[in-house]
Amino acid sequence: MKIIVDADACPVKDIVLKVSRKYGIVALFVCSISHYTNYYETNKVKPIYVDNVFQSADLAIINKAKDGDVVVTGDYGLAAMVLSKGACAISYNGKLFDNSTIDDLLDKRHQSMKSLRSGQRIKGPRKRCKEDDERFQATLERMISIKNKD
Repeated sequence: MKIIVDADACPVKDIVLKVSRKYGIVALFVCSISHYTNYYETNKVKPIYVDNVFQSADLAIINKAKDGDVVVTGDYGLAAMVLSKGACAISYNGKLFDNSTIDDLLDKRHQSMKSLRSGQRIKGPRKRCKEDDERFQATLERMISIKNKD
């Protein structure tokens, strides 16, 4: 098992690092070259940089994801793709994506995009809080525990 992180806009990198080190699991941080930062060198992590082309990071994650892996992402489309490969997908807020809910989430995303294209404004996400981090960490650790029992 490995943890694969959609790292371009990931607010939970520190939590992923802490949990991956606690359980001795490899964490892969996939990000586009345009999101270069010294965060990874400072934390002694080797990121996977991809070209600054639309969906490059998503394609790299899909190619690396295997059955039993955990993918951390806020992208519903990416979550759907990794679910089809047998991997688990967790949002940055600790929401577990699964096959019973992903269709509704993709439809919601589609409706939002239609609204944006027609000139309507949609409300963005609320400000991140400490509870979001706690929920994320609890969900990630729960998924690792379940996968380790399998």
